Amino acid sequence: MVKNPVLLTLLALFFVAGLWLPFVNYAPNRLLSGAGIVLHALLRGGWLWLLAPALLSVALSFLPPSRPVWVAVTVVSELLLFCLLALAGQTAARLAGAGGDLVRTSLGSGFWLMCALCLLMAADAIGRVTASHTLRVLANLQIWLPLAALLLSGALDQLSLMKEYANRQQVFQQAFSEHLILLAGTLVPAMVIGIPLGFISHHSSRLRPVLFSTLNIIQTIPAIALFGLLIAPLSGLATAWPWLHDAGIGGIGLAPALIALVLYALLPLVRSVNAGLQQVPAEVTESALGMGMTRGQIFFRVEAPLALPMILSGLRVIAVQTVGMGMVAALIGAGGLGALMFQGLLSSALDLVLLGVIPAIALAVAVDTLFKLIISFMDRVRQ
Repeated sequence: MVKNPVLLTLLALFFVAGLWLPFVNYAPNRLLSGAGIVLHALLRGGWLWLLAPALLSVALSFLPPSRPVWVAVTVVSELLLFCLLALAGQTAARLAGAGGDLVRTSLGSGFWLMCALCLLMAADAIGRVTASHTLRVLANLQIWLPLAALLLSGALDQLSLMKEYANRQQVFQQAFSEHLILLAGTLVPAMVIGIPLGFISHHSSRLRPVLFSTLNIIQTIPAIALFGLLIAPLSGLATAWPWLHDAGIGGIGLAPALIALVLYALLPLVRSVNAGLQQVPAEVTESALGMGMTRGQIFFRVEAPLALPMILSGLRVIAVQTVGMGMVAALIGAGGLGALMFQGLLSSALDLVLLGVIPAIALAVAVDTLFKLIISFMDRVRQ
């Protein structure tokens, strides 16, 4: 009898992807479309033992749930992920050796789906092994160690994605730096503006509806439309005051992108500040007033520390949101990883699209994980 139907379902999808979807796509050069190669065709070349960890996972799904079983599922899932990556790298190297440097071997839909299923199996098992958020994060991070080892060893260098990176290494580094600038340039002004607005919304019942209505209207405007609305006024200001143009402020570029991203970030942050302050017990505030503290002292010494976890939760939301919306900012010349993505879309180069998308996803996950660790640490300290 099946003891872990979730694991068995994920494994069934894993086998279906291996049988029917292309594991890699092979093309003689970058201009031609590739032909898909399924996994079972590659297994006949000496990788048939890859089935061993997959079949072991099937056996584990019939065992009674226990911590050793979940640990074994995590290890086997990580082994499967490593084997898939190694097989893709070796296949790309073999095809490049037979066809020359112009050969392009890209990762197929079957590869991506099987890797995603391996990560889901590992994440589900890790979640059942421990309830500690910190341990879960560390356990999920170590899953990526095999990928790091393969990248550092050069085993994946012949994949077309890595070739795109090698050809555009400086461009990629600049785009990644610009994306970090967009992130930092959004978070800092958002905190400077949003935290006082949250304080005002909490203490002023008259201004609260007006404030939230305005921020809600801004939030409903599509990103492209808001970027477009900012072009005309900023261009006019740069024309009227040339020193603004000399400072880099104009209708396109970094300035309108940052303004739009900050405007989008205000609503989640103001709501989190207001919600955090509402959770502060009224008795604590009254005691602080009785001690002779001013309103500002009460906020910084009493209310803000107690509301800090909720405020950080709001910052986590807008940080992840900014990483994603920063991709669209490339349309108005703000740069970032979105520039690589749109360049790939215009040239129909999927690997170039992935070169922009994958680091953006990784950055969003890293930022989200960092904020979760900070919030978890603060909760443990308060307890």
